[in-house]
Amino acid sequence: MLAKKTDFPVFTNLFDDFFRDWSTTNFSETNTTLPAVNIKETENDFTVDVAVPGMDKKDFKIDLDNDILTISSEKKSSNEETNDRYTRKEYSYLSFKRSFTLPKGVVDSNKIEAVYNNGELKITIPKLEEAKPKPVKLIEVK
Repeated sequence: MLAKKTDFPVFTNLFDDFFRDWSTTNFSETNTTLPAVNIKETENDFTVDVAVPGMDKKDFKIDLDNDILTISSEKKSSNEETNDRYTRKEYSYLSFKRSFTLPKGVVDSNKIEAVYNNGELKITIPKLEEAKPKPVKLIEVK
């Protein structure tokens, strides 16, 4: 095990942060967590599964603009409790935005569907017929 030694501890943190593997983090630029996403491709479609427990289907906005699929959500809530001796207010705010570039000329954007169930948002993106793999065709020799 190697130990780092430096006379300038500020530089250690700076260099560690710069060379850190950013692809494994699950935080946005605003230091809030982003929901986990799984993307699966089959012969007929792409499926995007987003883990977003505690949300409601009305909290989501999904749009497609120039082959960029954007999933965003915003949820606000507040609770106020008043008693003879105190008043307590609690606020909650949760938002995220994720964008994915879809392959050009491969997906049927008119048939994209989204379903929210048990904390999981599932977006199904069908492929165009001409983009699906074709079965092997035997050609007869004459």
